[in-house]
Amino acid sequence: MKLNIVDTFTASLPADPVLSNTRRQVEKACFSYVVPKKTNKPELLHVSLDMIKALGLEARDAKQDVFLNTLTGQTVYPNTTPYAMCYGGHQFGNWAGQLGDGRAINLFEVQHNNKLWAVQLKGAGETPYSRTADGLAVLRSSVREYLCSEAMYYLGVPTTRALSLALSGDQVLRDVLYNGNPAYEKGAIVSRVAPSFLRFGNYQIFAARGDVNNLKILVNYTIKHFFSNLGAPCKATYIDFFKTVAQRTLKMIIEWQRVGFVHGVMNTDNMSILGLTIDYGPYGWLEGFDFSWTPNTTDAQNKRYRFANQPNMGLWNLYQLANALYLLVEEAEPFQEILEAYKTNYEIESLRMMRGKLGLDTEQEIDVKLIQDLEDNLQLIETDMTIFFRNLSQFSKQKPTLGLHLIKAAFYNIEDLNASIEKKWQEWFNRYALRLGQETLSCKLRALKMNAVNPKYVLRNYMSQLAIDDANKGDYKLIDQLFELLKKPYDEQPEYEKWFAKRPEWARHKVGCSMLSCSS
Repeated sequence: MKLNIVDTFTASLPADPVLSNTRRQVEKACFSYVVPKKTNKPELLHVSLDMIKALGLEARDAKQDVFLNTLTGQTVYPNTTPYAMCYGGHQFGNWAGQLGDGRAINLFEVQHNNKLWAVQLKGAGETPYSRTADGLAVLRSSVREYLCSEAMYYLGVPTTRALSLALSGDQVLRDVLYNGNPAYEKGAIVSRVAPSFLRFGNYQIFAARGDVNNLKILVNYTIKHFFSNLGAPCKATYIDFFKTVAQRTLKMIIEWQRVGFVHGVMNTDNMSILGLTIDYGPYGWLEGFDFSWTPNTTDAQNKRYRFANQPNMGLWNLYQLANALYLLVEEAEPFQEILEAYKTNYEIESLRMMRGKLGLDTEQEIDVKLIQDLEDNLQLIETDMTIFFRNLSQFSKQKPTLGLHLIKAAFYNIEDLNASIEKKWQEWFNRYALRLGQETLSCKLRALKMNAVNPKYVLRNYMSQLAIDDANKGDYKLIDQLFELLKKPYDEQPEYEKWFAKRPEWARHKVGCSMLSCSS
């Protein structure tokens, strides 16, 4: 296994001078050197061949001991210095101070085909930022992160990627429900890959401490390596940098809304500076279309990170980043203009996204009301978002009375369908048919375009849980099956038709299938 190792992060940024791996406050440093913990008996469960190739490796490399040992922390790759990043963050709206990579260890950076990749292990042991935790991860959360990273990529959602999933061979103590009943689970390690794992919190920590010098060093590094098109660092560049981050953040969240994904923990330490989906904890896809749904048990009461509020939370988080970058610019107005533009752009992009889901190629004033009424109808009875939009592509403007028949498969409790609800749906289908009559696309082409943005398959929580249950018994075939299925989420894939189905009733309240805790 031969990698083209480069070193931009540790060579360019200030390091923690303390080398002991003890929990502590780390001042005036972007990272701390740390060595992954050796595990008992690591076992490679799955690899992403796409990511292997992206790093300049070949499939046969994954069968070598050096691959397994490097990506489970057993050995340090030659001429590299693993490290954990220092950052802070707002958690559920409150400043939490220093957080950092508590269970993530960055191994090295690789350059291949003019692309830079940072390779990181999640669950490879404690770091100075682990606080009271052990820095380890369990199989269930690792399976979820591994599958979801790649699923999101193939859905077309900006995301970090996953390279490998491995068992550590160790047992890890976890309290799944935070109810005082911890139990031992199989330990696991995921290898994550991204151009950079920098988060809003990396910049916030320096601003919170008044360390403007290191804030500038970090921003300049970020611009040089990831936003070089903006030009040499100066006040104007810093503003353009923030504008670009805001645009990428908005694009990411629009894509979340398009596919019905709910992140669950949009704290500022979980917001990528590159606009990538990062840190797959208690996430979920909408089953029943519900603006107020959150997959996070910690957020169950306040629902801060509910589906409908994700765009607002993106904006709130951008305000916090703006407060940090303000120290380099000392002018509030440019930031305020960008934040105001985010609101306007969200309305524009959200409407454009919804038109795409409905197969509308042109823009009409009536579209806003048509979409609002559709969203109201989707909440009349529990309606599966994924199945509804996928089946809607078969709608015929010549036969609007058949619309309700097309979508009945998306209803969870068909017995709740009464005459009043049927009337509202029929009225909507009649209006939708008239609106499609103003389009020039053929029915066939419209269906193709709709199916290209409305996935047939998403990683429902119950699917992950089935794979986790099997994996806990030593059977990893379902992990591979789901991995292959989710590489083509917009294709029909008749061999996998059983996964194009509503969440089964047994999964409605099952742990891991409905809501999850942050320890998941």
